[in-house]
Amino acid sequence: MYLKYNILALLLLIAFPAFADGKKFDYFFLEGLRLKENEQLTDACAAFVHALKIDSTSSVAWAELSDCFSYLEKDSLATDALEKAVRFNPDNFEYKTLLANLYRDTRKDSEAIALYEELLKEKPDKYDFNFYLSELYLKMGDLGKSISALDDLENNIGMNEPITMQKVNLYNRAGQPDKAVNELQKLAGKYPRESHFPLIIGDYYLSLNKPDSALFYYKKAYAINPEEPRYPISMANYYEAQGQDEAAKAEIINALKNPSLDIDNKLPLLGGYINRLNKKKKDLAIVDSLFQILIEQEPNDKDLNSFYGQYLMSRGKTEEAKARFRNLTETNPDDLESWKMLLKTTADDSNTDELIDVCDKALALFPDTPDFYFYKGSAQFQNRQYEAAQATLEEGIELVSEKNPSLLSLFYGQLGDLFHQQGKTKDAYEAYDKALELNPNNFIVLNNYAYFLSLENRDLDKAEQMITRCLKIEPNNPTYIDTYAWIFFQKGSYSLARFYIENAIANGGDKSSEILEHYGDILFKSGDTEKAVEEWTESLKIKDEEADKTLLKRKIKDKNWYEDKN
Repeated sequence: MYLKYNILALLLLIAFPAFADGKKFDYFFLEGLRLKENEQLTDACAAFVHALKIDSTSSVAWAELSDCFSYLEKDSLATDALEKAVRFNPDNFEYKTLLANLYRDTRKDSEAIALYEELLKEKPDKYDFNFYLSELYLKMGDLGKSISALDDLENNIGMNEPITMQKVNLYNRAGQPDKAVNELQKLAGKYPRESHFPLIIGDYYLSLNKPDSALFYYKKAYAINPEEPRYPISMANYYEAQGQDEAAKAEIINALKNPSLDIDNKLPLLGGYINRLNKKKKDLAIVDSLFQILIEQEPNDKDLNSFYGQYLMSRGKTEEAKARFRNLTETNPDDLESWKMLLKTTADDSNTDELIDVCDKALALFPDTPDFYFYKGSAQFQNRQYEAAQATLEEGIELVSEKNPSLLSLFYGQLGDLFHQQGKTKDAYEAYDKALELNPNNFIVLNNYAYFLSLENRDLDKAEQMITRCLKIEPNNPTYIDTYAWIFFQKGSYSLARFYIENAIANGGDKSSEILEHYGDILFKSGDTEKAVEEWTESLKIKDEEADKTLLKRKIKDKNWYEDKN
């Protein structure tokens, strides 16, 4: 710790031992203020500590020291210092306020309550303390005192909607809906020309399953203002609750077409309607037309296009979703999230050339975003552009923060797959080890690493341990079960291998050429040659057109098993 002392001041301190303690205190205190102003907080703390060694009763020094500790996020020390500031200057309202706030921020609720109550006795016009007290009493589970604090606040500043709605929430939690309604009615009575408040009362009654009372207040709102933009929303909810789906749909359409209702209100309305249709397992055919109503109004709205794109993806309409997200990147080219959504849609579509194109365009705008390097490298790998893929992935690794080990693990896992594909087994296993060091639960790596070890018939116990971890999380994953079966095959435990491979088949493995071929291999070793040939034949039917089928055809022709040397 180093303090840049003023040379002249130091000479005075040395030359004149009787130099007044007050002057020494002033020097260290002012030096602390200077250091604090320059954001040299650790040194500032040291200066204030020196000052307090000279005068330990200085409330202002304790307060400044507390502030420094707060900036350094040393809450316990900050609290202790501020408590001393208050102890040595108990009439200082500012210090006590700071201490009450510090108690509240550090969850010392009882201490905060006691101090805020004391402060309110000194200055009853500090209305924000009533609000803090209400929050603190709520945290302590005292709903009555929480409401009482809001009553005091309301008595001082007058009735307003936020306070009323908080009281309604508290009365709800206290199981006193009649008192909640009374609060709402008082607010509506204060503003008799506002249609908004009868709607709130109607919505509340609807939540209490009192549709007749709800309808009464909805009609009252309509009588005050037939153009009230939220009226169709409330009526749609009312009709939904009554099971009148067509009437509800008509009100939804009215609300979406209402020019007085902004898009921020229309989107939650549409989202809620979609959720209700899903829950009731209703036909979603109308939803696209509802989105179109909004698209015509706000064709370039970011939230709308994002919401619509995600809805289309959930419906399996990948191309249409991609068009939405592409529109987002064209109208909001500097919005990173829009590019990430387009990236996800394109990646899900498995069009590697298009994926590379999207990544290249995104990287031109966001060259420091690792996600695009990962997907571009993966796509290049699938296109058998191995050198380019390695370069892309390694460039991406340089950009990944050490604070994001999961993403870094994905990069190394993909590098491992790339190296293994090129026959660089040593490099592949080193990359896998690095990936698992960063994220021991990288199940893609655990499975691939275990599978490749089993293919080489080496470190089978290690392979078994890795795939077992995968199966604990996804016990019905056919790929993981297949790997497990193949480990037993390599160990010569053909009965166990057959048991697990048939489990893999039962869980969807019959759609995988590789799993079917393994099934045939295991059947052959189990002595069931005819059944083995059947499974090999089924495997051949669905094997990738670009894959080497020579060995599989030879097995079928010779009705014999041959070890894959590749």
